[in-house]
Amino acid sequence: MPNTQHKNAKIPFLFFLLVIGFVIFAVTLLYWARIDRRLPRLYAKDVNNALRGSILSKNGYTVARSKKLYKAVVDTRNINPDKKDIFIKLFSLYSGESIKDIKKSINSYFGTVVLSYKIDAISAQRLRELARKLYRLGVFISYEDKKSGITFLHGLNIVESGEYRVYNYKDILTPVVGYVRKYEKNRITKIYGVKGLEKYYNDILNPVQDGMIKGSKDIAGNIILNGDSEIITRVDGADLHLNISLKLQKIVENMLDSYKKELQAKEIIACVMESKTGKVLMLASSNRYNPSRILKKQYPNLNVTAVEFAYEPGSVLKPVIFSLLLEKKLVNPYDLVKIYGGKYKIGKKIIRDSHNFNWLSAEDVIVHSSNVGISQLAQKLNYIDYYNGLKKFGFTKKSGVDLPYEHRGVMPRLSRLKSEIYKAVTAYGYGIEANFMQLLKIYNIFNNKGRAVSPRIAEYYQDPYGTKRYLGAKTYLQVIPVDVAKRMQKILIKTVQKGTGVAAKIEGLQIGGKTGTSHIVRKRRYTDLYNSSFFGFANDKNHRYTIGVLVREPRKEHHYYASLTAVPVFKSIVEEMIEEGYLLPENITKSP
Repeated sequence: MPNTQHKNAKIPFLFFLLVIGFVIFAVTLLYWARIDRRLPRLYAKDVNNALRGSILSKNGYTVARSKKLYKAVVDTRNINPDKKDIFIKLFSLYSGESIKDIKKSINSYFGTVVLSYKIDAISAQRLRELARKLYRLGVFISYEDKKSGITFLHGLNIVESGEYRVYNYKDILTPVVGYVRKYEKNRITKIYGVKGLEKYYNDILNPVQDGMIKGSKDIAGNIILNGDSEIITRVDGADLHLNISLKLQKIVENMLDSYKKELQAKEIIACVMESKTGKVLMLASSNRYNPSRILKKQYPNLNVTAVEFAYEPGSVLKPVIFSLLLEKKLVNPYDLVKIYGGKYKIGKKIIRDSHNFNWLSAEDVIVHSSNVGISQLAQKLNYIDYYNGLKKFGFTKKSGVDLPYEHRGVMPRLSRLKSEIYKAVTAYGYGIEANFMQLLKIYNIFNNKGRAVSPRIAEYYQDPYGTKRYLGAKTYLQVIPVDVAKRMQKILIKTVQKGTGVAAKIEGLQIGGKTGTSHIVRKRRYTDLYNSSFFGFANDKNHRYTIGVLVREPRKEHHYYASLTAVPVFKSIVEEMIEEGYLLPENITKSP
């Protein structure tokens, strides 16, 4: 009996020891399975990250493109202490990094460190060659991990870290081209568009898929290509081709810089558009920035004012109202309108002109920009036709230009246009807001047989396989009858020949347009600051262009009127277009 009891007591003890042994064995297996033993892998994977597409001008210049970025990684445990200085000096020479920064990185951590994140493709290739030379020179030595007992030799590795955007011509075509922002995905730096064309065409420019090769590897670490290998083709983003000529763009940008300084203006915007197709040949601002290095003081320049800034247009609205009157046959261009010496009262408001005419023909109300005259003529439109007419011309609707964040503008409510005073002040461009591109599109109607066409900056995009896909198919909307558009065109030409736009006159070309000068509202009150604009067209026998200029807040003494600010800029642009062969005056034979 005692022996039996003794044996029975041993069984639980042995079972306990067995359980303990099994737990220790399981924990040991788990430990060795989870730690990085740096054992050679049988398979390898090589990822080739796709790049964002480029943006190119009409004449083939690359405005924006992406380049690959690489980073240099070294395991400091593998650097021979006796040859550390050699490594530091050679790496600095090949990479361009300072010796001080390299020393700091190497001495800061005993293990794997990144020496540089901004290595381009050429430098990456050179550094790979350097790494091979350093192995032969004995700069790298084996290191035994005391924890795992594994010996390894890593040395210097150059690995892909992402992409960065290059803007070859710095501030040219900004803010229209826009800029990008970085983000991290799987430890790779990617980019996406934030403003301008980069934002609007983000989906087209974005890379489609990264390339990859996966398979077994040989003793040297190279992937063996066989039937078991997995290959995915790299597909970059499409390239965007613009209608804009970089040469004309740069010429006008330089011109706007000079005028901004001369007129002491906040900003000057200008655009040239093909009247028939809507192709934008130039869209320039005096307020630009370098997308690769945006300074804090340039933050206000990031917005594309041509679409993101709405303002009261002033007298450039008068031709719109006049064309509605012609369409409804409510006015004859030769009707006489009493101007009362340039002073007219509606209700409690006194409307004034800058001229003291007593009588003007209806069309000369536009030619000489009479507020008194257009205020009276506008009363002939009933409020429904007035409201619908403004809508038809595109007020409070996007222009359709291929830029993001377009401001729609505002206009009076239908009920307000029952009021005589609202009809009057809206007719000469107050109480209504529009952006620059909306007004350019509206004036294009007068130069395009009454048809509206949306402005287009980009012409087509081309995928990596060479397929072209054209953007912005021609869609025309007949806004006013052809005969009304032709009549308005003649009136606008007369405005340049004899009226407020006479400073834009150039012999041998058909030039028409309308000035607009409007007070700026600050804190719900009109100030002594102004926006001055001139919208019109310049045509020869074979070409028709719609051109707009906006001068924001000119402060040069006595130069707030559009005839002294926007009109001279307009004329200078036309003269450059003649010089570059876009226009050929009848009395000029251009030399070869």
